[in-house]
Amino acid sequence: MFTAKEVADYYNTTQNHYQKWWKLNDNLSLHYGIWDEGIKSFDESLINTNRILMELAGITADNKVLDAGCGVGGAAIYLASTKNARVTGITLSEKQVELARQSAMHKNLTDKVTFELMDYTHTSFADQSFDVVWACESVSSVTDKNLFVKEAFRLLKKGGRLIMSDFFQSAENQPDKHQWIKKWGATWGISNFDTQKAFVKKLEAHGFTRINTINYTDKIQKSAKRMYFASLLGALPSELYNLTHPGVSHFAKNHYKCGYYQYKALKNNLWQYFVVMAEKRV
Repeated sequence: MFTAKEVADYYNTTQNHYQKWWKLNDNLSLHYGIWDEGIKSFDESLINTNRILMELAGITADNKVLDAGCGVGGAAIYLASTKNARVTGITLSEKQVELARQSAMHKNLTDKVTFELMDYTHTSFADQSFDVVWACESVSSVTDKNLFVKEAFRLLKKGGRLIMSDFFQSAENQPDKHQWIKKWGATWGISNFDTQKAFVKKLEAHGFTRINTINYTDKIQKSAKRMYFASLLGALPSELYNLTHPGVSHFAKNHYKCGYYQYKALKNNLWQYFVVMAEKRV
């Protein structure tokens, strides 16, 4: 089981990999791009993921949004620049906070977005501080998903919305003779994956209502394939680097393998990609 510190270490030590293989400096996005009809490029697919979550959550200029697991701030900056919303982004990674703050300053959005080093399962914010809790591919990183759900419910105002996208195991106790899921999680700092049904039950147990899930698995296939090819291209230089730098961290040493594992798991129907929406009852 990965601790919060180990998850932070993962993102701190692999940020340069995302900068090289996922166009991080251009798009400020670590997530999968959703390829709807009309999307013509990888850059557009990444923006499209943010657009879909934003529109489904009905985010407006009047909303105060918490980006829980904000990465390097791309979604927060997108919401502020597109909808003029006020967004607070939190992450466990010092490097992510630094880059997010620099990006907000560069885009003159520091009056709308702020970034803090904080655990989304135990925040310092008061009850009912936010209209929307946003979590793009971040909830899978916490071992006990109940901790996130409970904190999100506490932080939302009555009538507030949770919007998120993430990876979900296709079924409980599914056969996985090659252990693709386990190997993928080990290279990404993920201890376990919920099924979509199990996660919905957690939302219901903590008081969320009007829960809706949308399966976007078919529309992230191109993103998964891109990561797969990046893994193949990065294998030789990564192994050469590992040989010449024996002290490299576990995550940095094995990170290139994640693209291979996630794609093999996807092709074997072991995981799915869902957007999840829920409301805090009034």
